[in-house]
Amino acid sequence: MDKSSENPDKEDGVSLKSNGGTKEKGMLQSFRRSIRRAAEKSPLSSGGKWAKVTTGNESGSQPPPSPSLSAGSPVTSPLKNIGGLFYKKEEDDSDGAAQKGKGLTHSKTDPNMAGFGDSLMKKGASFRKSLKFKKSSRPEAAVLVSEGSLEERKEEQEEEEVLEELEELYTLPEIPHTPLSVMQINKLIETEVLEEAHLNLLAMRQEFQQEREQCGEDSPLELAKKEKDLNLLYGNLRSKINNIVRDSNSLPSRNKELLVPVARIIQEEDRRAAEPGGLQGGWLEAWREAVGEGVQLKVQGVHLEPREQDASWLAVHLARLGKSIVEDLEKVKRELRWSYPPSFQVFSTYVRSYHRVVGQHLKKLEPQVTELKDLYALLDWIINSYKSERIMGSPSLQPDMKDESTDLQLQDGLLKQLKDKYCCKVKEDMKSSLDRVIELENEDFWRDRRSPKKDEDFLNSPFHMDIWTNVEGNAKNSRRIDAQLKQEVISSCLQVLKEFPKRLEAEFSRHCSALRPQPLWTKYHITYINSFSALQQHMDGYQDICPREVEGFRKEAKWLIIRLMQVLEDQYKEDVKPYLRRMMTRKWLTDDEDFKQLYRRTELLSEHCALMRPPHVQELASRLHYHVAREYVGQLMKNNYSCKNRKHEKAASKIRVQWGRLRNLFEDMRLSEKLSTVEEKQSLPTSRKHLVAVLYFRGLLRGREHQLILQRLTELKNKLGSVGVDKNRVLFGDMQVTVNTDCFSNLPFSCLNFLRPDN
Repeated sequence: MDKSSENPDKEDGVSLKSNGGTKEKGMLQSFRRSIRRAAEKSPLSSGGKWAKVTTGNESGSQPPPSPSLSAGSPVTSPLKNIGGLFYKKEEDDSDGAAQKGKGLTHSKTDPNMAGFGDSLMKKGASFRKSLKFKKSSRPEAAVLVSEGSLEERKEEQEEEEVLEELEELYTLPEIPHTPLSVMQINKLIETEVLEEAHLNLLAMRQEFQQEREQCGEDSPLELAKKEKDLNLLYGNLRSKINNIVRDSNSLPSRNKELLVPVARIIQEEDRRAAEPGGLQGGWLEAWREAVGEGVQLKVQGVHLEPREQDASWLAVHLARLGKSIVEDLEKVKRELRWSYPPSFQVFSTYVRSYHRVVGQHLKKLEPQVTELKDLYALLDWIINSYKSERIMGSPSLQPDMKDESTDLQLQDGLLKQLKDKYCCKVKEDMKSSLDRVIELENEDFWRDRRSPKKDEDFLNSPFHMDIWTNVEGNAKNSRRIDAQLKQEVISSCLQVLKEFPKRLEAEFSRHCSALRPQPLWTKYHITYINSFSALQQHMDGYQDICPREVEGFRKEAKWLIIRLMQVLEDQYKEDVKPYLRRMMTRKWLTDDEDFKQLYRRTELLSEHCALMRPPHVQELASRLHYHVAREYVGQLMKNNYSCKNRKHEKAASKIRVQWGRLRNLFEDMRLSEKLSTVEEKQSLPTSRKHLVAVLYFRGLLRGREHQLILQRLTELKNKLGSVGVDKNRVLFGDMQVTVNTDCFSNLPFSCLNFLRPDN
């Protein structure tokens, strides 16, 4: 057995029998203690070139003083100390506990380190081989292995629990009296033996300071050359440190051990910043710049598909970018932060760097973002996703993110530029969508003269739902981003939509004017009256958000509906005009053909009105009802015919029957009962000339009965007094009288009873 495993203590004795007999407990523990003692006796246990800060209770010599201070005073910069060059103080010697290794970081210039480690491992391996446990001792071996495993796991857990940032205070190792040559120091920097290179740089810097003090103002050429060499070496050292810091999160296994000396060099150089011989500019600030460069490389390394190859190129890229940010900050939180003192604020520095670098990255992406979906993805990522639990609010980054800002550091005006660009694109897409609506109307209906479809028994074109769905979709998407953006988007949509009624009307007239006066032409008008009425109701839902824009569209839609209804009204009036002119004539009294034509066209109007939604159907039917009543009764005032030989009774009967049929048709058109009643109550003769005209049609032109009727009219007018009547709703007020009032007939006044409300 190797000597390294021997122990004179009685408790370390091991008895092995050939039959696999008993073994005394504690063999593995004894082996571990022997290894620990070997490590403690090794000169490496002192911490290499950088020593930890010791307390008054610890034994051993004090660390060498910093040459920059007075003799005998230890260097206590406001910085901390951990393994590698700066070994962490884990336990006081007074506790009697063995030091637990946190992997020592050795200088590459020490030739004995690798040999010592290899020798120690070989001795351990030979010791294990010499034990030669037999199968009969399996239970006891299992107990030993179990105990060992538990102890190892316990040590690992303790090691994880003691992870802390470097201590701020540290002790500078002894500076060499004579520095290495410039080439040797530069070689140490290139091979990343940074601690030794830095100590020799400090020694060279001390020589330069001493020679400068001796020379005074007269600086020889040799001193200038040494200052130039110092600047060159310091520049190389800073460049090497920047590269290590920049790549520290990309290659943590390679660079993590170098970060401890890097941190101490930065601390020491910042402390000596006022002394001659060093570099201009703060080392800590240079470290922050290096962190930013590393973050920039990370961001640039996130894959970005060309737009031509992937329609979702931006959304995919942003998802990858968010994932990369979280993973990188998790590594900083879990690994890198322990290699720096608290004053470096490592996690905060990385977070701020990501805020700045990602903002710059998005600025570069902005010119490529032209589609609405990509603009939405970018705005949503900036305003919502970046702050959410998917990225900066990730639970894996807590509680370190608790006091950190989660806002991106965007360049001035970028967010407003993106929002304006989004609204402009909404306008463009909305205009294209409305153009497509008109094209579909032509393809589906106008071109092939197809009849419009019905929805709940009303003629309807689905474009109003398509338009509303488009506007509402844009509103909902923009609301997820920003309330102000939602208002701007709805305003943009309504501004474009305001021009749509006239555009559709123009295209409809261009394609379908030849259809007039066919029933299909009438159905198209009713379809667009219904559809624009529904679209107006949809847009009224945005009244509180964009009142001015909603009112603008409402006016345009309203005027289109009025024009469409006026066309239907004029067409009906034109159709029935010749038949109404032949009412109250000699032919009318004996022939019903003209009335039948009038009735058929009114019946067709009723069928069409049944396809129109309220309230426009009531409005159209009321106006046409008034027109037919005025024209039908107005024929009495035109001196076309005077009843004789008691034909007035036949005429009165015919008027009652015909008007009753017409009235039933208008009632079927959803005509308001109140409006119809008011019209008939106000549609009584209110002037003497109208009454005389009616008497003429009756044939009662003189005599006592004629005078009594006129006298009764005078009494009624006196009784009403000055009570005004709406002249626009007075039926007889719109009728012209062309009758000879000097002629008389015997037509009974009862022929006008059909105008009374109770008939």
